[in-house]
Amino acid sequence: MTDFALFDAIAFGIFALAWFLYHHFVEHPRAGEQSLNGLMDRYRARWIKQMEQREERIFDTQVLAGLQNGTAFFASTSLFAFGGSFALIRAADDVLKIFADLPLGIMTTRTMWEIKVTGLALIFVYAFFKFAWSYRLFNYAAILLGAAPPANHGTSTDRMRHAEALTAVITDAGREFNRGQRAFFFALAYVGWFVSPIALIITTIAALIAMMQRQFRSRAHAAIKALAAYDETD
Repeated sequence: MTDFALFDAIAFGIFALAWFLYHHFVEHPRAGEQSLNGLMDRYRARWIKQMEQREERIFDTQVLAGLQNGTAFFASTSLFAFGGSFALIRAADDVLKIFADLPLGIMTTRTMWEIKVTGLALIFVYAFFKFAWSYRLFNYAAILLGAAPPANHGTSTDRMRHAEALTAVITDAGREFNRGQRAFFFALAYVGWFVSPIALIITTIAALIAMMQRQFRSRAHAAIKALAAYDETD
């Protein structure tokens, strides 16, 4: 059996292309604005604008702390998943023996197994860097929040510039967090490759449909889109 067959290369190419196209579609200035992530970017800006008008900002610090904690959780999860991937490499002989005994006809070689597991580990490394940078950006946002001019103090220009900078940092942190979560979704799709190239194509399509549904057809998207339309006419 060839370690890396043509069908494996095609399946992996479809997987990589799907990730690339989805990434650029969701983050495209036009399409991205209508996605759930894009709609939430507007309300991040609105949150900061409201925050600048408040004297007491305990609520805002609690919201930011919650965002930091969630990001830290996913960053830690990425590290555990990365370590688990290397455990799979060490247990390659046992896993291949189990696969050979299964009545599913799953055939692979040690080299191919190591290639697949290494690819999975790299996805989790990518996710960790995204979550870690997002966490760092939320830290910067917390500092900017603490340095925000008090309401009704300073000039309106100073408050506006500070709000714009804080909004940009928080929006960037949210974007990096979304990229990390996207990597988790595609990691689940990638697991299909351990079964067969056909399974990888199927799981990739399934993950793509699930993410598109979440971003453009979910109940949350409909609710927030309706709210945004109301705010624009108000």
